[in-house]
Amino acid sequence: MSFALFIARKIYADDSDDGKRFSRPAVRIAVAGIAIGIAVMIISLSVVLGFKKEVSDKVVGFGSHIQVLSLTQSYDREMLPVLTNDSLRHIVESFDDVEHIQAFATKLGILKTNEDFCGLTFKGLSADYDTTFLHQSLLQGCMPTLSENESSNELLISNKTAKTLHLHVGDKVFAYFFSNESMRARRFMVCGIFETNMSEYDNAYAMTDIHTVRRLNGWEDDMSSGYELTIKDFTKLRNVTFSMAEKINKGLDRNGVTYGVFSIKELAPHTFSWLAVLDMNVVMIIILMICVSVFTVVSGLLIIMLERINMIGILKALGATNFSVRKVFMNFAVMLVGKGLIIGNVVGLLLCYLQKIAHPVKLDASIYYLSYVPVELNYLYILLINVGTILISSLVIFGSSYLVSISNPAKTMRWD
Repeated sequence: MSFALFIARKIYADDSDDGKRFSRPAVRIAVAGIAIGIAVMIISLSVVLGFKKEVSDKVVGFGSHIQVLSLTQSYDREMLPVLTNDSLRHIVESFDDVEHIQAFATKLGILKTNEDFCGLTFKGLSADYDTTFLHQSLLQGCMPTLSENESSNELLISNKTAKTLHLHVGDKVFAYFFSNESMRARRFMVCGIFETNMSEYDNAYAMTDIHTVRRLNGWEDDMSSGYELTIKDFTKLRNVTFSMAEKINKGLDRNGVTYGVFSIKELAPHTFSWLAVLDMNVVMIIILMICVSVFTVVSGLLIIMLERINMIGILKALGATNFSVRKVFMNFAVMLVGKGLIIGNVVGLLLCYLQKIAHPVKLDASIYYLSYVPVELNYLYILLINVGTILISSLVIFGSSYLVSISNPAKTMRWD
């Protein structure tokens, strides 16, 4: 064991307290400051990552990652249909990053009961539609029957719509649709009720099969509002969208409708812009916590140096160099930082695991879109937080230890 490490361990293990020393409380405060800082950084990062993942999954659940739509509007501001035929499908499938393709159709309408009415977008789902997200959001009943070529007249509505219209699973309800100054009525049966807590979707959408919507729009069997595409890696969304747009954008189908490719971030910019703001909050929290950790370490180190000022003088008088004495206190500070990091990581990870499993901390779903605080552990980011804290603390400790070299042995040996 080196001389510097031996002396540092002796100082660190010294629990004596004669009523005059301030080093023990200072050491405890320094360790607590580092531990709290690391725990807060881990929890903040995990919560923000969890929140971004959960909210993003909800938005993607309604609209997938990429949509191929029409760039042309009709006179009543509804999008004109595009031909979702084999030729367009082959172009989309030529991209290796595409995992799933599904057609959908939409129609604006009014759902009306004897007591109230509600304006909704009726979304028709194809037989190969991925209903995983809707199944996860299902409160009662079941999904509409999605057949290859038959209408079911079944309707999946949100819990908000069900409460507004006083509807239950199994109830029959009329929907009214307007086009070309005429009105059409269709009777649906409520087959299920879902809830995602995303008010902009829960208040606006009802789900049925694609054949019903096509007939209401007067479309042919190969016409749809567009394609929804799921890609394998969400981080490649921008590049895949750009590459696909180069191949598809501004192309015309046989009806003269122009194709357009849009990512979910373009279709729901307000949500993803809001999520991006959370990144800045995490950065600010990490900076503040690192500052707090560094301040507590430096203050604890300075208090120890002041209390051991006569020891510093004796070591110098016995021939110890300035650097060797500095190494004593640098080793001591490393012990403080190491203990604080261990405690902080254990506390932070335990609290994150507890929240991830048991969800003890709840949220108001009407405000935050979620009923509990979500947690997503990213061990690479947690490692980077630890490494960053160690590097910054090391630089500050190295600078602070320079104060040892300006002390005068003759004076410090007489320090009382």
